[in-house]
Amino acid sequence: MAKTLNLEIVTPDRKVLSEEVEYVGAPGVLGEFGILPNHVPFLSALGIGNLHYKQDGKAHFVFVAGGFAEVNHNKVTVLAEVAEMATEIDIDRATKARERAESRAQQAKEKLDHARNQAALQRAIARISCQTRGREAGTCS
Repeated sequence: MAKTLNLEIVTPDRKVLSEEVEYVGAPGVLGEFGILPNHVPFLSALGIGNLHYKQDGKAHFVFVAGGFAEVNHNKVTVLAEVAEMATEIDIDRATKARERAESRAQQAKEKLDHARNQAALQRAIARISCQTRGREAGTCS
């Protein structure tokens, strides 16, 4: 029985990660899901949030926004529209993006503007959370 699974995260621009891990948790559009070795085949659309994985007993975090996750034969393939390792996130930039989105939320008049702004706010908050959780886990400086 396998004790690890292969996690591969790719975006249209690059391969973000390819590692052997013990566990993967991801933000599905219908809620978070978790994957352990020998999981049944599975496919899910991804929402905006933090994907986390355990490697050598330590938690690591990756911000993801949109895309799909597929589980098959002890391999988790994440095809994300956007993916950033917690170590790559510029916390000052994310904080400024959150502040801009909060400011625009008060000014949004049309539904489309409001929806775009809510998505920007959700991405900024998730980036900040990802980087913070990585620092707390000791896997992000």
